[in-house]
Amino acid sequence: LFYQAMDQTMAANSQKNKFLIDGFPRNEDNLQGWNKTMDGKADVSFVLFFDCDNEICIGRCLERGKSSGRSDDNRESLEKRIHTYLQSTKPIIDLYERMGKVRKVDASKSVDEVFEKVVQIFDKEG
Repeated sequence: LFYQAMDQTMAANSQKNKFLIDGFPRNEDNLQGWNKTMDGKADVSFVLFFDCDNEICIGRCLERGKSSGRSDDNRESLEKRIHTYLQSTKPIIDLYERMGKVRKVDASKSVDEVFEKVVQIFDKEG
């Protein structure tokens, strides 16, 4: 699906040849599928990693849960999601980090500070 969408976008406008893919790959199966499908067709320039303490993340999601209507914004669900992240996603981030492709942002900072850092990364990376 990624390849089709990217290919269609580039066919319509060849200058649109950079893509931001949010939250992928999340696990080893995702990574293997990406590598198999995209080998020679796309290069991962970098991984944007929002680094934040688990308790801060939980606190923010619990606060969001007060108005979001999301049933999974509760401590038990959030702790399970963190466990899944540590088991499945963190090893993928570690792999990209060993390749020198991770750009970390301290996401415990304010929204404006995080945004400023993201802008700096994209300005630098092109």
